[in-house]
Amino acid sequence: MIGSIINGHEIASDNILEVKNPYNQEVVAEIALASKKELDYAVENSFETFHATMKQMPAHDRSDILRKTADLMEERVEEFAEIVVQEAGKPITSSRAEVERAIQVLRFASEEAKHISGEVIPMDAAMNGEGRLGLVKRIPLGVVAAITPFNFPLNLSLHKIAPAIAAGNTVLFKPAEKTPVSAYKLTKLFQEAGLPDGVLNLVMGTGKEVGEPLVQHDKIHKVSFTGSLPVGRSIRESAGFKKVTLELGSNSPNLIFDDADIDQAVESLVKGAFAFSGQVCISAQRIYVQSEVYDQFLEKYIEKTKALKVGDPSKEDTDVGPMINEKEAERAKTWIDDAAENGATIETGGEQDGTILTPTIMTNVDRNMKVIAEEVFAPIVSVIPFDEEEEAVKFANDSIYGLQAGVFTKDLDRALRVADKLETGGVWINEISTYRQDNIPYGGVKQSGMGREGVKYAVEDMTELKFIGMKLKT
Repeated sequence: MIGSIINGHEIASDNILEVKNPYNQEVVAEIALASKKELDYAVENSFETFHATMKQMPAHDRSDILRKTADLMEERVEEFAEIVVQEAGKPITSSRAEVERAIQVLRFASEEAKHISGEVIPMDAAMNGEGRLGLVKRIPLGVVAAITPFNFPLNLSLHKIAPAIAAGNTVLFKPAEKTPVSAYKLTKLFQEAGLPDGVLNLVMGTGKEVGEPLVQHDKIHKVSFTGSLPVGRSIRESAGFKKVTLELGSNSPNLIFDDADIDQAVESLVKGAFAFSGQVCISAQRIYVQSEVYDQFLEKYIEKTKALKVGDPSKEDTDVGPMINEKEAERAKTWIDDAAENGATIETGGEQDGTILTPTIMTNVDRNMKVIAEEVFAPIVSVIPFDEEEEAVKFANDSIYGLQAGVFTKDLDRALRVADKLETGGVWINEISTYRQDNIPYGGVKQSGMGREGVKYAVEDMTELKFIGMKLKT
């Protein structure tokens, strides 16, 4: 049994939730769910700790704690990777990669803690500004609410927690109910690294019981959320004057022109579409291929996809494991069947067995089908031909989402021209939309969200600018 951790102490509860392995349904852990009363206590404690501790903690101490946490995690890569496999169903090789990235995020944040700077304003640039000194500082906000998803339970959590601590804030951490064990172990790791009690309070509970009141609480200064569009929209509406960062997903387009390296595009887009069963916000969902190379690409793409090994995520050679639960697999299967009934072709895959959905390639799709218009968040990709550049851009932009895109071409002029025209927060050239580095500004436009993550950019959004002016004696 594990529970919430508030002010350094674990909280018990009679309200118990089982966490199950998505692949075999074995119980991974039992968690004690927090109540609204415990949430209020956690927020009050975070608020008090901010004023009593974090506002006075020097940057070098914050940096040291973040670096020590990274060092401790590096000693336990396999332990953390195995937990991600068990609670999220992510294949072991991908889980190890996530732990390695989590370590990197901690180290980026450790470095950034020492480089939060302001500026001196040339006051005499304005009329009557002579004899005055203007300083701009960055100061922490206060309490940051980090509400995180199941698909990257370590790395996406640390993209919120680590910059918040680097900037001098306290954190109220609410992880996804499906993946709370890694959150618990992460919180304990911070404690071991010397983070003072109350700086990181872990509250495990449902969205209804603790998520909604957390967003509305008047002692929360910023909400950073990664998850679904409906929940994100609700947060935006109820957060009031708090700062809000929302990463709400996408149906990422990838454009392949006739001069592209087709073998490289095929190889990378198999991974881009089917990594972690497509449960990645920037998963390659729509692939637009110029007509001259469409048949060549599709034939090779189907062949590579069929070669993927689907099954037990704990095995080293597994490429694709289960979806997070059977309900999500059934939902995705319904979308496939609906598209097929309306004229789409299933080139490979489309078979469901419990939480397993085989990697699925679809063609002859229509723009109004859910597999195109909405975020599938499943191992489903559609391959669509186009003739001209303008047509490809129009297809790609025909979406309510705009998170990240990929463009494959050897023509640099065209690559940069198309990148400028695509309505997304980020564009990769000769790389899949699914690729993300932890030091880039990451976030979307349109209904993919607002604000940016990436340690440096998150730190900026987790601080306020404060002006201090002085009239000097003359």
